[in-house]
Amino acid sequence: MSAKRGSEGAAQTVSPLHWFRLVAVYLLIPLILLICGGDPGWWQAWLYSVLIVTVGLGGRILAEQRHPGLTAERQNIENIQNAKAWDKVLAPLMAVSISYPVVIVAGLDHRYSWSSEFPLWLNAVGFILICLGYAFASWALAENRFFYSVVIIRTDRGHAVCDTGPYRIVRHPGYAGNIFALFGIVLALGSVWTLIPVAVASIISIFRTALEDRTLQEELPGYRDYARRVRYRLFPGVY
Repeated sequence: MSAKRGSEGAAQTVSPLHWFRLVAVYLLIPLILLICGGDPGWWQAWLYSVLIVTVGLGGRILAEQRHPGLTAERQNIENIQNAKAWDKVLAPLMAVSISYPVVIVAGLDHRYSWSSEFPLWLNAVGFILICLGYAFASWALAENRFFYSVVIIRTDRGHAVCDTGPYRIVRHPGYAGNIFALFGIVLALGSVWTLIPVAVASIISIFRTALEDRTLQEELPGYRDYARRVRYRLFPGVY
């Protein structure tokens, strides 16, 4: 969601349960990867695990420091219940598609050697793409006071357009960063077959971006003007 810092008085208190859920999600991804890979010496998997846990949790901590209560708001059951009907399907579908199917296929590919071994320089390029993608997405989260996990307009809480940070480049930098990282995973983990879940996740993300952007233009004051200034949704010069 595109919005700027609102009233801190509306912020919810973050409980240990909120952080426990986040930690569990970020630890489950590398755990699944390593189990499916079945190789304790698979250094690419270990490096990816360190990256996703460090950048993922680090980005959440930074966002919470800048916008107290954002972590709780992203897990707020009221927001989830009042989300757009189509996003009650797309939000969880996207959240799952950009993580678990990708690491399951990559792990099984490594275990059964479905793909030929990638050269080291391609692995390195992949890790660079992952770092850049996750950093860009984390920057968006830290910049946006109303970076909800679902599509919902909360003008009652000061919801307004965010046009700073990565939002000066594209209108949905969170999605853009994650898509960028997905293709980095293909190279970093050396799995051609991972292109299948990556393509599916990318299509879901692009479809959700289009619906969200239309909702913001129709319901969020000032967003149409912002869309005229920042022309592209995800990729400058492309889309």
